[in-house]
Amino acid sequence: MKILNLYAGIGGNRKLWGDEHEITAIEIDPKIAKIYQDFFPKDKVVMLDAHQYLLEHFLEFDFIWSSPPCPSHSRVRKWGVGAENQSKTTRPIYPDMKLYEEILLLQGYFKGKWCVENVIAWYDPLITPQEFAQHWFWANFLIRPLDIKSREHYGGIEKLEVKKGFDLSKYNGIDKEKTLRNCVEPETGKRILEYAINPIQLQSSLI
Repeated sequence: MKILNLYAGIGGNRKLWGDEHEITAIEIDPKIAKIYQDFFPKDKVVMLDAHQYLLEHFLEFDFIWSSPPCPSHSRVRKWGVGAENQSKTTRPIYPDMKLYEEILLLQGYFKGKWCVENVIAWYDPLITPQEFAQHWFWANFLIRPLDIKSREHYGGIEKLEVKKGFDLSKYNGIDKEKTLRNCVEPETGKRILEYAINPIQLQSSLI
């Protein structure tokens, strides 16, 4: 399959995909893109705006994964609004509608399989997602949920490295905790790709 991995980060969702697919990863931050390339040297890594790249290249792929930025949708961020010591990270902002722009683009124009991932938002979703692993997923195929009991977001860098399967000890100049928190659990990424490749066979196991 030709796979497009948008907002790739260091590749949490991609970690267990193997190397039999032709994968193009889009990551605009050069330091993060370098780490992704180190872990996945066979992938093509492009440092461009993922939202624009999707619009210009979506017809070139068989499966598309997108994880648009989540802070403006996050319940955790919303809970901080109105706090006495309000900061730039908790003041009211517009939700970033690129999330829904990408869902609608893929729903309307893309003939392959696709999945868009984001946090469970502070508002009711404008387009109904599938919910599991403490996240929302929009896809044009059914995904059998995984039981993710903890994402280790408050366990520190070492626990996050174990949970996500990445050793970042040799890298400097990045927020390691934030980078690891942004990773989709590799098992979740693997499960979703499996369903994208063979949805009928895998869904029959639910009956």
